[in-house]
Amino acid sequence: MSTAATTPRGVPDASVARLPGYLRALTAMSQDGTASVSSEELASAAGVSSAMLRKDLSYLGSYGVRGVGYDVGRLASEIASALGLTKDWPVAIVGMGNLGRALAAYRGFAERGFRVIALLDHDDRVVGEEVAGRAVRPMTDLEVLVEDHGLAIGVIATPPEGAQAACDRLLAAGVRSVLNFAAVVLAVPPEVTVRNVDLSTELQILAFHGHRGDVAEAVAP
Repeated sequence: MSTAATTPRGVPDASVARLPGYLRALTAMSQDGTASVSSEELASAAGVSSAMLRKDLSYLGSYGVRGVGYDVGRLASEIASALGLTKDWPVAIVGMGNLGRALAAYRGFAERGFRVIALLDHDDRVVGEEVAGRAVRPMTDLEVLVEDHGLAIGVIATPPEGAQAACDRLLAAGVRSVLNFAAVVLAVPPEVTVRNVDLSTELQILAFHGHRGDVAEAVAP
């Protein structure tokens, strides 16, 4: 039996993490007028192997047609449905520092089905300020946002020292999905889903690969 983490629907987390890449490639193909695509072509566009692609899509019940491949529009719809993108997801961004302000101005949220309904901060000097066309609201508005507007996802863009407190406020208000940009591990109960985006860690990984490449060049005959 596999010990890989899976979602409640039985799809491995690693496969779920690759689905947005497939959807992005399919969307670009659809915009270019492509009606069907082979597994090899889609895998190449998404940056994975064709075997991995076919295995990932098999969890969704999509196997393609031999000699024809996948219907681009239909497969994009199936993946969007599996990802829960057939409806808008209300999002609040917590922390209006430089990163929070940049996220508030990011248009990609709306283009991908995520509707930013509020910008929040605990600092009274920031509350009321207009950022990206919205007035910054106090953290005390969280309960109203959940009850009246269905707030589903909290994006934490605070400094590391304030991230846990921000997370606790989100959870107390009823939010159960958190995207964390702070470089800190959040303590949450099992029913809460947290995705961490640590930019410094990603840069360190790139530095590792760059350093390894430099070493390989230095020892090459």
